[in-house]
Parts: sequence; structure tokens; C-alpha cells
Amino acid sequence: MTPNRRQFLNLVAGASAATILSAAPQDAFASYPFPISSNTYNWYTFYGRQNKNWGEDLDACIAEYAKSGLTAYEPSFNSAEEVAKLGTVLKKYQIAMPSVYVNSLLHKTDEAAKSIASVLAIADEVKKYGTKIMVTNPTPIRWGGEEVKTDAELNLQAASLDKLGAALRQKGITLAYHTHDVEMKAGAREFHHMLLNTSPLNMSFCFDVHWIYRGSQNSQNAVFDVLKLYGKRVVELHLRQSVNGVWSETFGDGDIDYRRFAAELKKLNLRPNLVIEQCVEDKSPNTLDALQAHIKDLAAVKDVFKPILG
Repeated sequence: MTPNRRQFLNLVAGASAATILSAAPQDAFASYPFPISSNTYNWYTFYGRQNKNWGEDLDACIAEYAKSGLTAYEPSFNSAEEVAKLGTVLKKYQIAMPSVYVNSLLHKTDEAAKSIASVLAIADEVKKYGTKIMVTNPTPIRWGGEEVKTDAELNLQAASLDKLGAALRQKGITLAYHTHDVEMKAGAREFHHMLLNTSPLNMSFCFDVHWIYRGSQNSQNAVFDVLKLYGKRVVELHLRQSVNGVWSETFGDGDIDYRRFAAELKKLNLRPNLVIEQCVEDKSPNTLDALQAHIKDLAAVKDVFKPILG
């Protein structure tokens, strides 16, 4: 994805799932059955190809969003000041905000401190609206670039994520680590280092299934291996499908066997927060508008994930 995507933004015995979601996601989501959400970026890409600007008329955008049948929304925030404006409109249309996406830059000492402070300020605002999960994808060296972070930078980033997650946990919010394809470069060293060098108590995993697929050169094996390795850390899924490597216009059957994926979640007793992120790119089919596509997406996700939705 382009930078615009993000400019928008074992267990401890006896631990309480109500306060430590990341430690026991299967228990936590039995207690917190979040409705299916959609991410901001889907709507941004659909609106963009119609030469419209998602969010320009916030009330009209959320009114259309509500018509899709979706009752929850995962927005992206860059600052605490943005929260109340959106939160007021979401309340008007009875749209929940169980999770949010936030930017962070955590591999440089001075910037990491600023990012942590910013995310914690956003957390204080979003928890007023019932938010339980904050997703972040630490900024790469350069969006779209080939550069990878040094070992020292990765060590600092992991320590910063752990620190941030611990602070969020004190506020009753779970930090969920998200990736694109760049974290899979160089033997996926950044991806694995973040999950192997942070506490499950402090940081969970937002599994963006298609970015793992694309980042591993379109490998379903990689998708299911990651689920085997880190399934117990998963508290949220970002759901996108492609056909022959190109993002499809709606969620459904395609390159990734999501029906098998749902069955594996069932075996692991996992009930993660489901967030539709069916974006469109240059070669995607262009037959539906955002509302039509998301009506179809919601129906398809309910069908595919029946094993865990009950």
C-alpha cells in the first residue's frame, strides 16, 4: 500500500481476560464479541477512483457506511484531536469503534518517545468510545523502498512496542502489531523480531492476511505457517482477497483459502476481531461503488467465518 493508507493511520496463570486481552485472545473475545468492522482505507480507495474524497463530508460518509449493514468501524487517527469529531458522528449513526489504527515511528529514539506519547493521548480519547484494540504498523525506513532496519533499530522498535503495549494495557486497551510486505524482507527478520522480542501480555498481533501472502511472494504456505507460529497472539484480522495476485473488488473466493483459514481458527479456539479491508488497486475490477461492494463483503465474511461467528 501507499503511505496514504496509513496517513489516514505462555499466558500468565490467573490473568484476567477483561484486563489483559492480548494474553488470552480466545477468552477475551468470548467476553468481547465485537461486530464485524471495516477499515477506513477500503472506502478511501473506492471513493478515490470515483474522484471523491472519503471523509470530506464526514456525516454523509458515515451515513453511507451505515447503509452497508456494518455496525462497527476501524478508523485511522494521527492525533487525539481527531477522535471526538468522528466519535460524535459514529454515535449518531450507532456505529461502534472497537478498534482503531494509529501511526507510529519506533526505530529512532527521539521519534519513538514522541510516537508513544501521541498514541497514549489518542488512547485516552478512543477509550471513551469503547475502543479495546489499537493497531499500529511501525513506519518503515521508506514507504515503497527496499531498505531494511538495522539490528539496533529493530531492538529499539521491539522495546518501544513492548513499552507502549504495557502502557496501553494499563488503560484497558490491547496493542496489536500490524505489518505490510516490507517486514517480510530479509528473511522476515523485522516481522519475527517484533513478535519474538515482545511480551504477549503487552503486544498482540493484527494478522493482515493478504500482506503476509503478498510479502512472501504470494505464498499460502506462509499464511498458514504464520498462523501456526503466532496464532495465540492474534486478536484481529484484516481481511482482503485477490484473484491471480490482484486485489478483487469484493471479499470471497480467490488466491487465499479463507474457508480453510476460518476452520483453522476454529481449531485454535480463536475469535479475533474481524475487520474488512477489501481495498482496490490499479488493476482491480471496477464494477461496484463502495456501498455496493461492502454490502457484498459483509455477507461474504459472515459466510466464510461462520465457524467462529457461531
